[in-house]
Amino acid sequence: MISALILFTALLVQAQAPKNFIDQPYIEVNGQAVLDITPDKIFLRIEIREEDTKGRKSLEELESQMLTTLESLGLNIEKQVSVSDLSSNFKFYFLKRTDVFKNKFFSVETKSAYEAGQVVSSLAQEGISNIELESLEYSKEEELKLEVKVKAIQNAKQKAEMMLEALGQNLGGALHVQELGSPRMYNTLEERTAGLKIRGLAAMADASNVDFEKLKFEATVQVKFAIDLP
Repeated sequence: MISALILFTALLVQAQAPKNFIDQPYIEVNGQAVLDITPDKIFLRIEIREEDTKGRKSLEELESQMLTTLESLGLNIEKQVSVSDLSSNFKFYFLKRTDVFKNKFFSVETKSAYEAGQVVSSLAQEGISNIELESLEYSKEEELKLEVKVKAIQNAKQKAEMMLEALGQNLGGALHVQELGSPRMYNTLEERTAGLKIRGLAAMADASNVDFEKLKFEATVQVKFAIDLP
């Protein structure tokens, strides 16, 4: 009797359980979305070298000159400027046996293309022009990743509706949603040119004309939707 009761209970639970979506008509589509966003963190890599002044200024004088210029532009030295290579003080240039020139690398964070342009232009006027674009970032990256996922799902739903409309059928609810990899952030400029040199930028344009390509956030999802049969 106990065995029969257990079997009856198992059959009852199975009968009440929903069908696996494989056992019902469904449509499977991929949805993609890309969001363009203006970076609000632009990191510049600045190198100061005694060699550039032929020894007329020491590394310490160049560093002080650079920091004074950045401070005059309104940058917070403690928060926006850091030494990017802690060992750079120990890198030397030997032009002659008796000549030893030191160099040092800094990472400077700017908040906009205009501010980055001001930094490049102002430092160039001070004779500091060894500057590279280090990286582009966006401060609300996680929020953007969620937003692009939602748009990818909406894109999948739109595709499914259009396909079923052509068949004269109606779209049902979502049965399964799968994210195909984490949302990807990329910048086509960085992919084309690693470590973009902006030496001489001040001579080509003023700070108001400096601009950078937008960051792109991309997501792809796979969604299975039920097909509502008439």
